[in-house]
Amino acid sequence: MDALTVAAVAERAGVAVGSIYRHFGDKEGLLYAIQRAFTDMIRAEIAERVSAERLRSLPDPADEVAEAVGAIVDAFRTHEHLLGVFLLLGTRHDAVKTLGSRVSVEGNHRFVEALDHIPIAHSDRAAALDFAYRLVYAAVAHRVTQGEFLESDRPLPWTELRKQLQAAVIAYLLGASQGH
Repeated sequence: MDALTVAAVAERAGVAVGSIYRHFGDKEGLLYAIQRAFTDMIRAEIAERVSAERLRSLPDPADEVAEAVGAIVDAFRTHEHLLGVFLLLGTRHDAVKTLGSRVSVEGNHRFVEALDHIPIAHSDRAAALDFAYRLVYAAVAHRVTQGEFLESDRPLPWTELRKQLQAAVIAYLLGASQGH
């Protein structure tokens, strides 16, 4: 947040600095407005890709799980730089964390709702679906905040991370015998 200046935003937007202050109040107000607009956009993107209707049109449960996981990975990959900023800012600013958490929990609910109809290999469906979402979320949040090589010097491009997360969640939810 320290690198963001109201003057730079005003210059880039082609408006007076005073206009930014009148509209947003201060730099934090501007930041939260950017975060709200961004989260609205990413919510809509994930809602479209992880809808029960869309997933149910796929041929089998493994495809549905793969698409739901892929949607989350793809959203994080597409927006990794801005997501990384907000995820890291959330560690220092409660308002950023609160909004980010609310959006993340909504994503969890959408994921669970979209996959709630599939047969899974766990007696506690809610806990299994919640864990599956948390696994994907944690992996991609870690990637956008820490990069590809924090814990290993072995390359793991986004496409491979996506594929491996899909396989892991399919195996976890549907049982190891289900492949994709």
